[in-house]
Order: sequence, then C-alpha cells, then structure tokens
Amino acid sequence: MLTDQESTDLADVEPAVKAKRDMISVEDLSLVFPTNDGDVHALSDINLRIKSGDFVSFIGPSGCGKTTLLRVIADLEQPTSGTLKVNGTDAQDARLNRLYGYVFQAPALFPWRNIRDNCALPMEVSRQTNDHQNKQIDKYLKMVGLQDFHNKYPWQLSGGMQQRASIARALCLNPDLLLMDEPFGALDEITRDHMNIELLRIWSETKKTVVFVTHSIDEAVLLSTHIVVMSPRPGRILKVIESPLPRLKNLALRDDPKFHALVSEIRSALADQHAID
Repeated sequence: MLTDQESTDLADVEPAVKAKRDMISVEDLSLVFPTNDGDVHALSDINLRIKSGDFVSFIGPSGCGKTTLLRVIADLEQPTSGTLKVNGTDAQDARLNRLYGYVFQAPALFPWRNIRDNCALPMEVSRQTNDHQNKQIDKYLKMVGLQDFHNKYPWQLSGGMQQRASIARALCLNPDLLLMDEPFGALDEITRDHMNIELLRIWSETKKTVVFVTHSIDEAVLLSTHIVVMSPRPGRILKVIESPLPRLKNLALRDDPKFHALVSEIRSALADQHAID
C-alpha cells in the first residue's frame, strides 16, 4: 500500500505517452428486453469511445443500464441494434479470446477452493501450464497484498480481501481490459476508500484499461480519467466528462476545488435530466 506522501508524489506524475488506440468502440447501440408485460428499453442510441489505458466510470441512477452496458461489452447480453468492438474485434471474439477480466459486485469465489485455487480456475479452464499458473498467481496475489493468504478459504477473509482476491483472479489471464461492476459497493466506507487507492495503484502498475460501474459520484471522480453520465431508463449517455485531475490520486485530493467542481458538474448533469423527466 502506498503512503500518503508516495500517493501525493505519484499524483504529480503524468504518463509520458497518451493512449491512442480505441479499446472499446460503441456505435448506435440499443437494447430492448422483451417481457410478458411489454418491451423494456434498457439502452438507447449509445455512442462511446474508450481509449486503451483509460479508467472510465459509468454513473447514473439505479436501473439506468450501467451494468447492462458493461454486460454487453462482456458479451453477456446481446444488443438489439448497433455495433460494438473490443480492441478491434467483436464482443464474442473478445470473450472467447479472454481479452477482458470481469470483477462482479460480489467476489464470486468458490468456498471449497482456497484463494490460490480460486485464482487458478480461469487458467485451468484455458489449459495453461501449472508453471505459468503459479507464476501468474504469485505475481497478482503479491500485487493485491494477499501473498500470505493464498492458502486461506474465502470465508476466512474479510469482504475487502475477498474482492482483492477476485481482482487478482481477473488479472491472472493478463487481459487488456478489466470490467468492474460496483466491486466495492457492499464495503464499509473506510474499507472502500482503501480499496479505491489500491485499485489506482494496481491500474498504474498493470496499465490496463478499466471500465467501472458505480453509484458513487465521489468514487467516480476519485478513480476515473473519464466519467460517463447516464440517464434514467432507457439508458442514454448524457455526457462524457474528461477529468482535469491527475491520473493517480489520493484521498486528500477530495479537498481540491477541482474535485468539488467535477462532483458538481456530474450532479448537475444528473439533476437536469431528472428535471426534464
């Protein structure tokens, strides 16, 4: 874990080279769920570009389609219309080629497997060698600070530690893209703050592209290079805000006027849409 001073020092350092490549490209995408009570329009006319190496948060009211859009990117839901590319390929090929790791709201760890064996599971499925599995597990458990807990079972760990294990598992396949669906939503505020800073450190070390769903405006501002503000259902993109803040941040940055201005901009965009509705 970084000290406050280390985080402050890192916050002043910008990457020398900005990412250029589109990691995710969405054009005119809509999704309608047919039900017995009539169609549910979940997403409407989504257009979005996410560059490699960015940290992008989806934020909006409950039921606005944040998780649905994340699941479409992951090929877990199929759009009704429009196109979506992940690293230049379609979502199905991206899933089959394991171009992304997915971190769910709950850690989704198997209780009968210890942490090491839980991390090994996706590599077992892809039939990677035991030697490669061990190297990856050692690398990422150390990165998330769980190297001394590899033989523990999920029920022996706190909620925050379980989520760290789930992040390590998602990283073990070394994906280009990390999809995260409110991974810290169930944690207490102190643990959530700690996990936010840890995630920023992991993102900095791995150089992954991260797409993150959250209900917390402060969390979105603290973590993100870009914030995608979504409307109530049917989910539309109201605004994509590029953060003026450093890519690497610490909790003290919450007192910065630029932080407060960005929070206010997001609140205003959400409030304006509710007023229209």
